[in-house]
Amino acid sequence: MSLTILIVDDEESFRKNTENYLAARGYEVSGVGTLAEARENLTKNSAELVLLDVQLPDGYGPNLLYETASMPSRPPIILMTAHGDIEMAVDAMKNGAHDFLTKPIQYVQLEKSIQRANELVSMRRELQHFRQVQKTRDFITGNSLAMKQVINMAQRAATASVSVLVTGETGTGKEVLAKFIHQSGPRSSKPFIAINCAAIQPTMLEAELFGYEAGAFTGADRKKHGLMEVADGGVLFLDEISSMPLDMQAKLLRVLEERALRRVGGTVLIRVDVQVLAASNRNLKTGIKDGNFREDLYYRLKVVDLHLPALRDRKEDIPELVGYFVRKCNAQQGMNVRDVTPRAMEKMIEYRWPGNIRELSNSIERAMLFCNGEVIDLADLPDLD
Repeated sequence: MSLTILIVDDEESFRKNTENYLAARGYEVSGVGTLAEARENLTKNSAELVLLDVQLPDGYGPNLLYETASMPSRPPIILMTAHGDIEMAVDAMKNGAHDFLTKPIQYVQLEKSIQRANELVSMRRELQHFRQVQKTRDFITGNSLAMKQVINMAQRAATASVSVLVTGETGTGKEVLAKFIHQSGPRSSKPFIAINCAAIQPTMLEAELFGYEAGAFTGADRKKHGLMEVADGGVLFLDEISSMPLDMQAKLLRVLEERALRRVGGTVLIRVDVQVLAASNRNLKTGIKDGNFREDLYYRLKVVDLHLPALRDRKEDIPELVGYFVRKCNAQQGMNVRDVTPRAMEKMIEYRWPGNIRELSNSIERAMLFCNGEVIDLADLPDLD
C-alpha cells in the first residue's frame, strides 16, 4: 500500500517538482499552499505524512504541530525551511515533529526521512489491522464460505454507513452481527442502540423511537428523547422489525427518507444522522404479500441484505465456535476447561442445532458446569438426540 503524502508549501515550483519526484517513486502525493488548506486536508484524514514549510502566507507552519497533537493518529510531520536554526529544530522535535530538513532540500535526504516515517505509518496500519481482527473475535466467522461472505459484506456496509437488513433463524447471531457492523465502521465511537420491536407495546413504540414532548399524552409530564435521537451519529438496531405495526412502518420510512423526526406531540423537525440496521427471523417478502409489511420500507432497509445461515448449514464452523465459548465461559466463570473429547465434538457436529448458535452456547455453558475435570465428554453434554 503506497504512502499518502501532503506537501504544504507556498512555493509552487518547489511543490510541483517535489510532487513529481515523489509520485515517480510510487507515493500518492498532493500539495497545498496554506495552513488553512492543510487543516482541511487533515480533517478528512487523507494524509499519512506531511511535509510542512515553516513560513506560510497565513501563519507559522509549526503551529500545525500543536493543532494536531490531540489527533488519535497524527501523521508524521517533516518540517522544511530555509530559515531554520538549531533552536527551532529542537523545539519542533519536542512538539512531535518527525524530522527537520533545511532548504534547499536534498531529495536523497528527503526520501530517507520519508522512508523512516513510513515505518511508523506501517506499524500503525498493522496495529489498526490487529484491532480490526480483535473486533471480529466477538463474531466468529469460522471457515465456511457463507460466513466469510457475510463478514466481507458487513464490513463494506459498515464503512459506507448504509442501511442493512439482517435475516436468519432465531439464535443465528443477528444482534451480534449488528454490533460487529457498528464496531467496524466510522460510527464505532458513537452509540449503538438496540430495540426489540416485538417487546414494546405497539402504542408505545413511536414514543420509544421518536420521543415525546411534555403533555403529549397522559403521563408524559416531561420531555423525553427517543432512541433514534439518542443514537444520533451512531447505529440504531431494530430487532424483529416484522413485528412493527403498519402505521409505525410508514412513520419510520418517512424519518429514514427525510433523516429527520418529530417527537410525539411536537412540531419541531429534529435532524438525525443514524445508520439503521434491522433484523427479522421471518420472511419479510411473505409479510409484504400478506399485507403485514410495507414493500417501500423493505427496500429502504435492505440497501445491503445479510443472511446468516443456520448452524446446521455451517457445521465446519462448530469446532471454532465451541473453542470460543469454552474460552469465554472460562473467563467469565473462573473455570479451567481446556478441551473437548473427540466423541463429544463428533456428537455436536452431527446434531442439527434448531436453536442455532444460542443453543450451542447454552449447551457448552451447561457442559462446563457439570464437567468434573478439564475435558468436556459426551456425558457432560445435554441431550442432543
